[in-house]
Amino acid sequence: MESLIFLGCVAAAGLGLNLLCLAIYLSCLCCCRKDEDEESKRPNSCCVTWSAVVAGLISCAAVGVGFYGNSETNDGVYQLTYSLYNANHTLGGVDNLVTNTMGSMESGLKQHLARLDEIFATRGDYVQTLRFMQQMADNVIKQLLGLPDWDTAKVDLAAVADQTAYIEYYRWLTYLLLLILDLVICLAACLGLAKQSRWLLTTMMVFGVLTLILSWASLGVDLATAVGTSDFCVIPDKFIMNQTKDLISSDIVHYYLYCSQTLPNPFQQSLTIFQRSLTTMQIQIQGLLQFAVPLFPTAERDLLGIQHLLNSSEASLHQLTALLDCRGLNKDYLDALIGVCYDGVEGLLYLCLFSILAICAFCAMLCAIPRAWTHIASRERDYDDIDEEDPFNPQARRMTTHNPNHATNVHSFCSYSSSMGSQSSLHPPAAQAGSNAPVSEYMNQSALFGGNQRYENVPLIGRGSPPPSVYTQQFRNRYSPSMRATYLSMTEDQIRHFGNDFQA
Repeated sequence: MESLIFLGCVAAAGLGLNLLCLAIYLSCLCCCRKDEDEESKRPNSCCVTWSAVVAGLISCAAVGVGFYGNSETNDGVYQLTYSLYNANHTLGGVDNLVTNTMGSMESGLKQHLARLDEIFATRGDYVQTLRFMQQMADNVIKQLLGLPDWDTAKVDLAAVADQTAYIEYYRWLTYLLLLILDLVICLAACLGLAKQSRWLLTTMMVFGVLTLILSWASLGVDLATAVGTSDFCVIPDKFIMNQTKDLISSDIVHYYLYCSQTLPNPFQQSLTIFQRSLTTMQIQIQGLLQFAVPLFPTAERDLLGIQHLLNSSEASLHQLTALLDCRGLNKDYLDALIGVCYDGVEGLLYLCLFSILAICAFCAMLCAIPRAWTHIASRERDYDDIDEEDPFNPQARRMTTHNPNHATNVHSFCSYSSSMGSQSSLHPPAAQAGSNAPVSEYMNQSALFGGNQRYENVPLIGRGSPPPSVYTQQFRNRYSPSMRATYLSMTEDQIRHFGNDFQA
């Protein structure tokens, strides 16, 4: 018992150490984030990905091992309870046979002999025969009383089997729910990493800590149970003899535990006397039926009743002999040992392995989630730092397309100085140099872009840029109609490179 308590304390100490290491890791992660610069504090997404992959693989392996171990343990306990019920049925059958035989000898035979004593009152030799049969019946009852009291053992076995089955059902259900919980948390954590959901990652982190505590607790319970069961399996015979020494004789327990042909049957003498007594009584009844019935016809009914009672007792004797044989109970005993010491212990060891793998998986997950959180925050910060005024920002281009009023604030990629080589060749109006051109001044761009509405509202004038008519004339003089059609089919990036080439 002290060793089992020690194992439980070791599991509790492991849980405390594990939580302490996680707390130190999270503290160091927060401190390192504050000390690092902007470039170095961005977490490595590859490290987060591999941590999540490793945690998922270990969690899946743990769930598989847990399902197998839970099934093996349940099979072993079921085999134990099945053997206990079989042994209880055997002992209950022995008890019923003994009780029925004694009842028939004490009540039924006594009534028949009392009536025959009245009928044969005038014949002393017949009365003497009846007295002798009564002695044989008392002898049978005495031998039956010499058998052990199976009733106490039967009640104990039934109670143990019922209690074991009750505990095993809730143990199996608890582990099944724990396995499902581990799988759901793993899948939800992977979903949170894929969707980059902060609240889902936070929830899974809390549940991960709770499941980590449950995994350590299950490891301590499984380890203590496996060690205690292994101690029982080393010397199970001694344990059973100590438990039954106040109920049944040690010779009887030894006979059923080993069931060797060299061991004497402790019930052989009682069963032999029982058989001889029944045979003697059968002979006496046959003589009375042959010689007394012609003289006392009324005695035939009671004599036939005694004969039927003796036949029933002889059948009970054969059944009792078969039930008291060591092979049946020894088989139940060996089946129970196999269920406990092989399937049961093996299942408990697999459950211990499941707890260890689950602890490793959740530790990896709890280490990966804070780094994933930092990575998500870094990406959102980088996204917020994007200049919306940047014409090369895709978001800014989408805003320009959907918001024409904002389009005038976007810098044109066509510069007056770069496209013409000098500002002296073209002199834009003074009103256009200080303010944005009205929308009507850019409508003539449809002649350049073929009336495509996509490019009609693109600002080409402002901040010193020449009017669109200049670009239109240069575009027509420099490029043929086929080249202009090719230009109209270009994408935005291709147009940008085209404009740079045009300016050059």
